[in-house]
Amino acid sequence: MKNTILLFSIFSLLIKLSTAQNISINEERFISLGGIEQWITIHGKDRSKPVVLFVHGGPGSTMSQYNNMMYKQWEDDFVLVNWDQRGAGRTYGRNIPVGADETYWIENPLTVKQMTQDGIALAQYLIQLLNKEKLILIGTSWGSILGTEMALSNPELFYAYVGHAQFVNFSENIDYAYLTVYEMVKNSNDMDSLKKLESLGKPPYTSAKNYGQLLRVIKKYERENSTPAPTTWFGLAPEYDNEKDSKHRYDGDDYSFVHFVGHHKLGIKSMVSDIDFKISGTEFKIPVYLIQGENDILTAKEVNKPYFDKIVAPDKTYFLVTNAAHGHNQSVVERQYEVVKNLISHE
Repeated sequence: MKNTILLFSIFSLLIKLSTAQNISINEERFISLGGIEQWITIHGKDRSKPVVLFVHGGPGSTMSQYNNMMYKQWEDDFVLVNWDQRGAGRTYGRNIPVGADETYWIENPLTVKQMTQDGIALAQYLIQLLNKEKLILIGTSWGSILGTEMALSNPELFYAYVGHAQFVNFSENIDYAYLTVYEMVKNSNDMDSLKKLESLGKPPYTSAKNYGQLLRVIKKYERENSTPAPTTWFGLAPEYDNEKDSKHRYDGDDYSFVHFVGHHKLGIKSMVSDIDFKISGTEFKIPVYLIQGENDILTAKEVNKPYFDKIVAPDKTYFLVTNAAHGHNQSVVERQYEVVKNLISHE
C-alpha cells in the first residue's frame, strides 16, 4: 500500500513538473506566410494567457532582435509575438538572393495589400497554434498603417486594435511635420538644420534620401522635447548580435523605406501614397485605442486626433501621453499595458 502511495505521489510530481515545463512558450522560427518564409518570435511565461501581436514600425524597424526589456514584464500576463515583416530583418535575409542589387528592389515591390495578407495569415496561424479565439493587435508608426488595414480587413481575429503614433495620410502627415519642424528650427536659431530644410524644400520629394534627411531633423527635435526610452531597451539578444543579422537588418531597412516613401529614379512608387484613413478607415467592428505622444511631430496629434474623432467603433479612446514624441518611452509602454490589461479584464 505504501509503495502504491509512493508511486502515485512520484507520478503526480512528474505530471506537475511536466506541466510546469510546458506552460511557458519560447519559440523563434520561420513560418510560411504569403508564399515566403517569415521570422516570428513567441514568448510568454504562460501559453494560456492572451496573445499580443506587435506590428513594428519603420517599415523595416524590427523588434525581434532586442532582449525585450521594453516588454519583458508583460510576459507575466501575455504571450508576446514579434514578426519580422516582409522585407525586414531575418525575413529579408531569408529571401534576398545572393548578390542581389537594386534590380531586386524594383522587381520585388512591397505593397500594403500583400503585407496585410501576410499579417492576417500570421494571426490565423497564431490562433490555431495557441488555441485562441482572438488576438490583441498593437501597431506603431508604419505598423499603425498595417495594423489598421488588418483590423479593418479581418476584425473577427482581434479583440481590439491599439495604435501608437498613428498615421492617417502620409502626405498630410509629412507636410504637417515639415512645417512644424521648420518653425521649431527657426525659433531655435539652428542654422545647420535650417539650411538643410530650406535646401530640401517642402515635400513631396522624388528621392527617398530626401525623406530620410527630413526625418533626421524631425527626430532631433522630437528627442529634444521628450523623455527618452531607457538605453537597456535596445540591447541586442546574443543570437542576433552578429554581422550577418546586422547586415540583413540594415539592408532590409533601406529596402523597406524606399518602398514606403518611393524613389522616382528607380521607378518605385510609395506603397502608402493612396492611403487615407479619413476616407477608408473610419468604421471599425472592434474597439480602437490610440496612444499618442504629445510632442510627436511625424504623426502629430493635430492630424490624427481629427481622424480619431471620425472613427465609429464599439469602443474607442484617445490617450495623449505627455513628455512623449513619436517613439516608445516608459510612459507610452505603461499606457499600452494599461489599455491591453483593461481590455482583457472585460472580456
